[in-house]
Amino acid sequence: MPHDTLLVCDDRMLGHEQSPHHPESPARLRAICERLRGAPIAGTRWASAPPATRAQIERVHHPRYVDGVDAARGIAFDLDPDVLLSAGSVDAAYLASGAGIAAVEAVVAGAARRAFALVRPPGHHAENGTAMGFCVFSNIAVAAEHARAALGLSRVLIVDWDVHHGNGTQHLFEDRRDVLVFNTHQAPHYPGTGAAEEIGNGDGRGFTVNVPLPGGLGDGDYAAIYRDLLTPIAEQFAPDLILVSAGFDPHRDDPLGDMQVTADGFAHLCGVVCELADRLADGRVVLLLEGGYDLRGLADSAYACTAVLAGSTPPGGGPASPRGEAAVRRAAQAQAPYWRL
Repeated sequence: MPHDTLLVCDDRMLGHEQSPHHPESPARLRAICERLRGAPIAGTRWASAPPATRAQIERVHHPRYVDGVDAARGIAFDLDPDVLLSAGSVDAAYLASGAGIAAVEAVVAGAARRAFALVRPPGHHAENGTAMGFCVFSNIAVAAEHARAALGLSRVLIVDWDVHHGNGTQHLFEDRRDVLVFNTHQAPHYPGTGAAEEIGNGDGRGFTVNVPLPGGLGDGDYAAIYRDLLTPIAEQFAPDLILVSAGFDPHRDDPLGDMQVTADGFAHLCGVVCELADRLADGRVVLLLEGGYDLRGLADSAYACTAVLAGSTPPGGGPASPRGEAAVRRAAQAQAPYWRL
């Protein structure tokens, strides 16, 4: 088994530029890459990837929506009030989804043990037919569908620790049992979805897990959720691959959230995911970058997670607060008919 961690990135993703003061700026990706390249972590290596093909994108997005995105290539265009395209944005969006595909292919083929796709624009808000919340294509959904349709995997677990609910990811998979989506997110908060009672539809009931959280929760609260909810559900689901929507906006310094998670807290969550992957999924775990808008907090957290991916021992999680414990109980109650908790 390979022991290296693949970092997939492409400088052309810096070509997606919105307004000068837009929080989803090229400086985000630049800050992470400068930190990782300035103090390299043993056991990591870098790679670029080709853009996703239109056929790969259309596994999760409607052709008419893809037509609209393609028509904006090379021009400035407002795809959505929160998604402002520049001349390089469409190419960046295809590259972001392509990086996720390449990362998944590497870990499934055994060319890397783990991988982190450092991408922008982010993806977890993008719906089947619309852009939303800084997102153009659902990068993680494209990666999951590629794993299923092209690589032959049976079950994919998607874990989303972004401060915002991954509405697009949920809606793309909520009718299915082969992709389980596990979301922790601040509530009430944008985009307003992700109640604990949103558990999936039809045959997919129980395969959507939402853990809405009040603002102000920190490392120990998230650790309890991953210990008491994610771990037993993942053990019963037995995924072939774990994908993480790694949004770092629950960081205590982030301007778009009200959480108190630290870089060590994210490293602990990453450690839980890696341990689950080692036990359940032949070690296959891929992180895809989502949010995170305080540049130092973003770079520190991405660096800490990369170190864990590369084999560093993750820090402990700490105790949960009473409000965190209450959030775990609410989500567990909603999921109790479907999982042994």
